[in-house]
Amino acid sequence: MIQRFIDILTEEFGFPQKETDKIMAAYEQDKTSLVETVLAAKIIPEQDVLEILGRMYHIPVSSLLEPDHADDTWTRHVPRNFVKKACLVPLIKQTGRPVIAINDPSDLAPADDVAALIGLPEHDLVLARKDRILSAINVLYDRSGDSARQLAQDMENDDPLMDTLEQTADLLDDVSDAPVIRLVNRMISQAVKAGASDIHIEPFQHSLKIRYRIDGIMYERLTPPKRVQASLISRIKVMASMNIAEKRIPQDGRAQVRIGDQEIDIRISTVPTSYGERLVMRLLNKSGYFLSLDQFGLSPDHFDRLNRIIRQTHGIVLVTGPTGSGKTTTLYAGLSEINSADKNIITIEDPVEYNLPGIGQIQVNPKTGVTFAKGLRAIVRQDPDVVLVGEIRDVETAGIAIQSALTGHLVFSTLHTNDAAGAVTRLKDLGVEPYLISSSVNAIIAQRLVRILCPHCRQPYFLTPDDVKTLNTSGQDLTGKKVYKPRGCSKCFDTGYFGRQAIFEILELDDDIRHMILKTSETNRIREAAVKKGMVTLRRDGMTKVFQGITSIREVFRVTQE
Repeated sequence: MIQRFIDILTEEFGFPQKETDKIMAAYEQDKTSLVETVLAAKIIPEQDVLEILGRMYHIPVSSLLEPDHADDTWTRHVPRNFVKKACLVPLIKQTGRPVIAINDPSDLAPADDVAALIGLPEHDLVLARKDRILSAINVLYDRSGDSARQLAQDMENDDPLMDTLEQTADLLDDVSDAPVIRLVNRMISQAVKAGASDIHIEPFQHSLKIRYRIDGIMYERLTPPKRVQASLISRIKVMASMNIAEKRIPQDGRAQVRIGDQEIDIRISTVPTSYGERLVMRLLNKSGYFLSLDQFGLSPDHFDRLNRIIRQTHGIVLVTGPTGSGKTTTLYAGLSEINSADKNIITIEDPVEYNLPGIGQIQVNPKTGVTFAKGLRAIVRQDPDVVLVGEIRDVETAGIAIQSALTGHLVFSTLHTNDAAGAVTRLKDLGVEPYLISSSVNAIIAQRLVRILCPHCRQPYFLTPDDVKTLNTSGQDLTGKKVYKPRGCSKCFDTGYFGRQAIFEILELDDDIRHMILKTSETNRIREAAVKKGMVTLRRDGMTKVFQGITSIREVFRVTQE
């Protein structure tokens, strides 16, 4: 067969004999997979190789595998390593003839063995690219018994390997590919697939819980046996180059992993508790996709105002909100909107969450002396037009940011406050003089993330007079108006929600507001004055999305306070 393959390469593709001789010599020497031997020569794409082999063996080539709709019960009988090594995957659907996708038709014995093992007397073969077969294998096994939950349950059995692991000082010294290592890997990969932002490992007196934060809400996912606690924590600390022998003081570390084509940056924090170390992993998708402003679901008024604010030539633009409210995403969207060849944009962040092409990004590193204040002081000597400061944490950083704004730079930054007006009070608490705030700050944007109702299961209902009274909608008669509430289905993991969207409160400082700031820092008075001038509060913006059927009343009330 190798000779026929070489003949086709020579006759139909015009490959010189020198190249085909290399392929023949490599195949005769190693006797490995024909496909791998040809691809190693790097002279022809994999798809073309499969097309040739398909003609030779009379096997169709499939460009698309659909594991999402295939049965996964066979995975309990076939080891994952076997199908990966053989590069084949059975695709058994409710309708139609079973199919086994293979990558190399020169050796059909593994496919026959798998068919016999899972009871497929009749089946068809298709050729598929290796990456697609491996992806289908991962989908089917992750969905079935080889999941993190199953691994955790398997550890309930008396496994002598676990006793050894608990006594191991450094898990890197253990080369057995232990269940704990597989559990950590599967736990992280499943959290990334679920869109989780954090993984919490929480020890209690007689139990160990692992929870994921998805769309801002905590969900309990795994309950491994208590005895694997030390091994689990130690494995993660080893990944982050943390001191596994020190369990009495808080520690911070970081690790990087690759899942498919995704680069995941993991920030790891441990604190000692009464029943062992509590560990939290913050997952940052370095190759992740970030939104542009027109994808935020902004109202036309908010969209126009934000576009005007980010295009000013100098001053400070503050984005406020609690941790995880999407502040950095908003700032990145603003930067990407104004990024152009005629602007010098530099950021200082902790951490750098996304890589922005054409923008200089500096990572805060206290160990080397690169703090927000020192980094910002260096940035202003780099002749920037626009500066992003990840967070204003102290009066020194605030002072340098203000001086930068007053000397002709546009400065973006974040603060942790409950609403837009509260940012003024926060700056004053840090020690910034009122006249500096009023003369440098252009706008303050408060935001929250509300969960979006699942479009497959949301339920309509009509507002009652009691509902309208609770909403306090400025005298509007909304009785009988149709809104939606969550129900829960398999597509949204029975939560009733799928994804999140931002709601905003934009406070632009005009002359009246600036004058008020010089007199008072009382949040309520500043907010009332801004509302009279047309500022839409967080709750009002959220209720707009309720009436549009995007989210629910309960969700808006959960993330806003008035």
